[in-house]
Amino acid sequence: MSRIDISTRRGFLEGAFGAGALVLATRILPEPAQAAALADKAVWSPSVYLGLEADGTVILVVHRSEMGTGIRSVLPSVLADELEADLAKVRIEQALGDKKYGSQNTDGSCSIRDFYDAFRQAGATARLMLERAAAAQWHVPAAECKARLHAVVHTPSGRSLAYSSLVQAASALPVPGKDEIRLKSPSEFRYIGKELPIWDQQAIVAGSASFGQDARVPGMVYASIERSPVFGGTVKSFNDAETLKVKGVRQTVQLDHFKPPHLFQALGGVAVIADNTWSAMQGRKRLQVQWEPGPNAAFDSAEFKASLQQTVRKPQKVVRNIGNVDQALASAAKTHEADYYCPLLAHASMEPPAAVAEFHAGKDGGQGKDGKVTVWAPVQDPQSVQDSVGAALGIPPANVTCHVTLLGGGFGRKSKPDFAVEAALLSRKTGKPVKVVWSREEDLRFDYYHTTGACYLKGALDAKGNLAALLHRSAFPTIGSTFEAGAESAMDIELGMNLIDPPLDIPHFRAENGPARNHVRIGWLRSVANVYHGFALSSFMDEMAHLAGRDPVEFLLSTLGPGRKLDFADLGGKYWNYNRTLADFPYDTARIRRVVELAAEKSGWANKKPSKGRALGIAALHTFLTSVAAVVEVEVDASGNVTIPRVDYAVDCGAVINPDRVRAQFEGAAVFGTSIAMLGEITA
Repeated sequence: MSRIDISTRRGFLEGAFGAGALVLATRILPEPAQAAALADKAVWSPSVYLGLEADGTVILVVHRSEMGTGIRSVLPSVLADELEADLAKVRIEQALGDKKYGSQNTDGSCSIRDFYDAFRQAGATARLMLERAAAAQWHVPAAECKARLHAVVHTPSGRSLAYSSLVQAASALPVPGKDEIRLKSPSEFRYIGKELPIWDQQAIVAGSASFGQDARVPGMVYASIERSPVFGGTVKSFNDAETLKVKGVRQTVQLDHFKPPHLFQALGGVAVIADNTWSAMQGRKRLQVQWEPGPNAAFDSAEFKASLQQTVRKPQKVVRNIGNVDQALASAAKTHEADYYCPLLAHASMEPPAAVAEFHAGKDGGQGKDGKVTVWAPVQDPQSVQDSVGAALGIPPANVTCHVTLLGGGFGRKSKPDFAVEAALLSRKTGKPVKVVWSREEDLRFDYYHTTGACYLKGALDAKGNLAALLHRSAFPTIGSTFEAGAESAMDIELGMNLIDPPLDIPHFRAENGPARNHVRIGWLRSVANVYHGFALSSFMDEMAHLAGRDPVEFLLSTLGPGRKLDFADLGGKYWNYNRTLADFPYDTARIRRVVELAAEKSGWANKKPSKGRALGIAALHTFLTSVAAVVEVEVDASGNVTIPRVDYAVDCGAVINPDRVRAQFEGAAVFGTSIAMLGEITA
């Protein structure tokens, strides 16, 4: 069910599983390296609920957010497969924000990696309990009973019992140990690896699905907020006389500015409270605000770009070194150097931020820690909402209830719940439920931008035209500055996104990184630091191929070298590998080689030679434990207009749960990547 029914969902966790239901709370404990993936969530104690009602209906509680990736459909299909559940008899409920689910942060491309095994275990455990319940009823060995599509069959006799007739008996059985559970073999999969439609497809097409912009509660008012045009600016004074004349406007409320580090705090400003969105926005246009611009008033993106490019043209901190790059460059047959730059980029998800919050004052009238607030919002991490709203209101996170709606896109933006904080603060100040709605213009102007980045690369060719040495130097404001005011040095995770870890088989390599100070809100966006590091590395490889007079695909394969597993021993164990061990998730260059070969083959690379106005480009990277190669065909007409008639991807992401969702990810990525490359620059 996609529509969020507020009156029923509030009591969901208490009332969803009634008397006679089998409720399985599956303890999901990650590997030690997986636990380290969420440094801000030190304790992993998730309980994923699987319920079977007396009529056989299976209730699956999804604890990750649906933003178009299909996770709300894919994770349940994994559990349903092992359970042998009929999807027509499954009901999916969205989890509230609660630490008992473990991490709910739908970010970092890790939902399947973190929970695939655990969801299989949950389904297989319930399946075994149902089989044992049937065996007891028939007085036969449990080994003779097999679950098949919402029923248990006694294989020797062909008798069957529907799940509905086994729920009560199964609920009385002890939960079997992990060593007793048998997972399906791939040949037995009913849903895993199959093309399945997304769960909410019909509701989305029919317009009945609930997104953040659809959230409503009785007595709700609307807010539109005038924020400082400069990051860190504060309100000096304001005049709302003309604003209050607008029909439907009720009042104005000043929001305090954030205190460094800004984290996911509200930016501050002046909010116009009205009976509807239109009145709030019209009233805001008439506000007269005097701003104290603060320390970032002089920031100019063009000047900052120049400063970053100057930084990378000078020696910086060495973050990885193999061989002797300087000597190799000095003795090379040919050398080449190039600069690359990525501007600030906005997420621009289809649905701009929006949130509804309803504050309930405690005994002290809401100024102490006994107040409570309920939030409805399209967020990637409801626990972050609890933490951020709780901090802003001075109440425990447990006093914040967060209902997650469907997300009209996320891309990392909606993992930052500042808009939910705004709604909560305004609800407490007004004494009413408040809906904060961002316009598209606000979304672009006040985003947590993908940081700007500059790269400088210099390479050497030997006498045979092989890449013998590479220097890769980068500088960019770190995402760490979001959490630590004044931070200027890149984090290890940013360095480990194709700066220090190119999969190249060359004798001499050095990576350097320079400091950069942040002047705007920044946060993670799809691929994060891979955006500028990967762009620079892939572009430079193509340029070196042309310098060598070699085909770019052949040159790339040659430089990748033979397939091998990289150990990064020279880094002393500091390579983060997306917070997974290299033993469990090896960095195998054979995977990259294969996707390069396949992308070239499927695109017809060998038969499509460059001609006037038309050419092919290839790029290949290993990111988020996935190897990807893309061949892009580009046409340029006499007027300079660019057309991209075709993109070919080859992807090795490991086991594929739903091929349609993987395909959709890359179809969207082609459009997304083209958009930010050609039209995405944000300037200040």
